[in-house]
Amino acid sequence: MATISSKIEWTESTWNPVRGCTRVSEGCRFCYAERIAARFSGPGMAYEGLAKTTKAGPQWTREVLPIRSLLNEPLKWKKPRRIFVNSMSDLFHEKIELNYIQEVFSVMEKANWHQFQVLTKRASRLLEFSPKLPWPKNVWMGVSVEDSLVTDRIDLLRQTDAHIKFLSLEPLIGPLPHLELSGIDWVIVGGESGPGAREMKKKWVVDIKDQCAKENVLFFFKQWGGKRKSKTGRELDGQTYDEIPG
Repeated sequence: MATISSKIEWTESTWNPVRGCTRVSEGCRFCYAERIAARFSGPGMAYEGLAKTTKAGPQWTREVLPIRSLLNEPLKWKKPRRIFVNSMSDLFHEKIELNYIQEVFSVMEKANWHQFQVLTKRASRLLEFSPKLPWPKNVWMGVSVEDSLVTDRIDLLRQTDAHIKFLSLEPLIGPLPHLELSGIDWVIVGGESGPGAREMKKKWVVDIKDQCAKENVLFFFKQWGGKRKSKTGRELDGQTYDEIPG
């Protein structure tokens, strides 16, 4: 079976063995996954019962499901590639049991010709389960950090046994002038996109880039964002930053 190719600039394919989610912080306010899921929530569609369209906008229904039929998909994909795990959910969601997370990690360990990029906002649960998970070198573990109110996620990530640790500072909705980057391998920065997108200031991006340079951390600038992100592009001072581990 062919991989599901991705338009996300820092990955190549997506794999979603979990569907559904809930909001946890300000970075979730205009969640693209929630918007897409609501669009495909009709009878017989992939996100039926998991999201809905309301007068207030798209909303998760709080149902979160493991999708066992997709669990072994990466083992069928023979061409090596970077795979974003759960672009439409969060593997460490409270409704996903440890044994299923372990099964997902087992598949990633077996499919050692791929590189898997796992991203969570639930860093406390990540750290709780870290000792009970295999951490092969092809699994990169990241946390989302949108502003200074959630930088504690970085400290929790740092304590895990992941070999490659990364930060997704997207949607960046506030300055992060004092990042603690020890033990962090890679930083992605991106502005919010789509309806209601909040502005990301250039000085926030430049400051993060400079912090990464000082600490020898790889820096990837994904996008400026905005209502139409294709118009704002992803150049910073005339340059594209595409640094990726390995």
